[in-house]
Amino acid sequence: MSARRAVRDAKADEDPDAEAAAHRAVDDAKRALGERGPAWWKDGAPDFNRQMAKNTPYAAWYADILRSRH
Repeated sequence: MSARRAVRDAKADEDPDAEAAAHRAVDDAKRALGERGPAWWKDGAPDFNRQMAKNTPYAAWYADILRSRH
């Protein structure tokens, strides 16, 4: 969270160097948490990360969720 706050603060200060450093810190944190980078699991299932749900086998499930919200 401190890295995200640093991004916010750098934008408010209009400091592009500080903003770039803060974005790198956010990326480093997300990679450390396993949110970015190569898949860390080895179950053989295809990785649909970074794809729109409507373009995956989960399309019907996602459409049902959208319908239930309206």
